[in-house]
Amino acid sequence: MAPQKLNVLVYTGTGSTLESVRHCIYSLRRLLGPNYAVNPIAESALLKEPWAPTCSLLVFPGGADLGYCRVLNGTGNRNITQFVRLGGAFLGFCAGGYYGSRRCEFEVGNPELEVVGSRELGFFPGTCRGGAFKGFEYHSERGARAAKITVSKQAFPELASLPDAFQCYYNGGGVYVDADKLTGGSSKVQVLAEYAEDLAVESGAAKAAIVYCKVGEGSAILTGPHPEFDAVNLSQQSDVPGYEDLIEALKADEEARTSFLRACLTKLGLEVSQGASPVPSLSKIHLSALKHTDVGETLSSFEEIITRNGGEEYIKGGNDLFHLEKPDSRWSLASLGEALLSEIDGSKKKTGRTSPDPTADYSHVPKRIVSHEEAWPEPKETPYFNHSVFYSSLREFRANEAEAETWGDVFIDLTRFRNHHLLSKLPTGFTLAATTQVAGRGRGGNVWVAPPGSLIMSTVINHPAHYAASRPIVFIQYLAAIAIVEAVKSYDEGYADVPIKIKWPNDVYVRDPKKPNEVSYVKIAGILANCAYSSGSYQVVLGIGINTNNARPTTSLDALLPLLESSKKLEPFRIERLLARILTRLEALYGAFCRDGFSRELERKYYQHWLHANQIVTLEAEGGARARVVGITRDWGQLMAEEVADNGINGALRATGRVWALQSDENSFDFWRGLVKRKI
Repeated sequence: MAPQKLNVLVYTGTGSTLESVRHCIYSLRRLLGPNYAVNPIAESALLKEPWAPTCSLLVFPGGADLGYCRVLNGTGNRNITQFVRLGGAFLGFCAGGYYGSRRCEFEVGNPELEVVGSRELGFFPGTCRGGAFKGFEYHSERGARAAKITVSKQAFPELASLPDAFQCYYNGGGVYVDADKLTGGSSKVQVLAEYAEDLAVESGAAKAAIVYCKVGEGSAILTGPHPEFDAVNLSQQSDVPGYEDLIEALKADEEARTSFLRACLTKLGLEVSQGASPVPSLSKIHLSALKHTDVGETLSSFEEIITRNGGEEYIKGGNDLFHLEKPDSRWSLASLGEALLSEIDGSKKKTGRTSPDPTADYSHVPKRIVSHEEAWPEPKETPYFNHSVFYSSLREFRANEAEAETWGDVFIDLTRFRNHHLLSKLPTGFTLAATTQVAGRGRGGNVWVAPPGSLIMSTVINHPAHYAASRPIVFIQYLAAIAIVEAVKSYDEGYADVPIKIKWPNDVYVRDPKKPNEVSYVKIAGILANCAYSSGSYQVVLGIGINTNNARPTTSLDALLPLLESSKKLEPFRIERLLARILTRLEALYGAFCRDGFSRELERKYYQHWLHANQIVTLEAEGGARARVVGITRDWGQLMAEEVADNGINGALRATGRVWALQSDENSFDFWRGLVKRKI
């Protein structure tokens, strides 16, 4: 089974402009979430990393296409062409449209702006000529306008609700010359939209503004104007006459423009959200404690890094600034003996686009922290996380956890804590639970799509340095995987048969509920461990994401429940209760690990839920050798694989005696292809 292609990659390298990239990511995240992860990709990754197998759509934004050519001609363009011809999709806006054509003719006869030449991709088998309208200036809005576009509805026969025309942003884009003459034969070009106004260049009979091109098994859409530009992200230009009218024109046609862009993405084969997903804004961080008196105790250890300005107090963590708000005339950041910094408050996340730019650098935006020293937050304060449910579940599970060694459980966004001095002051168990995540990541260049309904958490574990030799840090991710599986199965009565397994090194899979009659698994959880050293301990930040109630982009724990044989109807998973169960299981497993190392008992638990028993794999880094997965080593947690040959007794596979030990940080495991490959 091929991996699901969940990535939409927006080129951000040489030639692209920041504004065009921002508009691309903003609009695509709104229209494609939660089905895809929309993330930037630079030229180095396009040239050197294996991005294509998990990519559904590659996007080239506006900018200057000569920059694209300079860094990607040759190897890069061959990679892109192969990706599209093998079934991928390409979307080029403005400069990306010139770049995707066979020939570019821009401002011919203008010595300051002229760009003329052939292009390697050639998805449109003709010339893109521009500017379609006069007045373009690099790095300026003086040539911008609201261009009227008429839609070729016959190109979208399955969609009846498309607008006849709409206005969208334009600044320097081209027209696809004689595109109407290339609609037959092998070229397989369709005109999706035309300019409604007279053009400054010769275009042929059609004034093709946006074209669709079939390329092998894949396809490309190239545009001259910018249907991805949203008026909400445009700033007033006091020195550009008529710019305010441009913004108002775009606002008036926003619904029509969005409908057309949604249709284009659908035509490229993507699964588009029916409604535009709101982009979450940063909002308050709430801290509370199982014992209210514990709130604020840890803060005393932060005294040296607290700054005071105008009566307000702040904590600086790396590039991040945390504002300590003062409820009831008191400030506090909370820590806890047993505490939860709940979610980044979701109360503003569903109400609309409160953040005008999802690609903004949030590290420079102060994060507001509110502590709760006398009572837990009311549900209306944190509508997507009920503190009472969490704490009652925590008490219940700890009471039943014979091996539990109580941590100080604090919850805050540790993924943002790049300041090792600050991280070193956080107690083991300091954790964040968030509602949504817009830029989740996994190992290497992998991404994690985390829409509402996911359990998103980060927990710190201070692992003593003197344990490193006998209790290596690598095992902590294995403990987390066991904790997730066992937490799901012991969530409540009736959940023990949830078909959930561990994939080496740090993923969790479940039986695919869409294929109940097949032995088919799909990823449902990921684990990422980051590590720093300070003051005699390794600070491990353990990030976990679980598709709990959200059916997209793959499946969810809730989707498995109807498949289980149970004497009663099983209730959907509650984020708060599942989080409490994972933490109590992880507490007990880590305590056992500190006492006995990766013991036979922990090994047994790991293999009990393992996907790979006796799996035959291909070792890419060993010249394609075939091997049988044996297990993981109990000393350093490496994957053990023994070479096999076909000449065993009665045709059985025979072990040759050659054995490999593979490190998780250097290798990745494609389960369905049975391929262990070296990470780049």
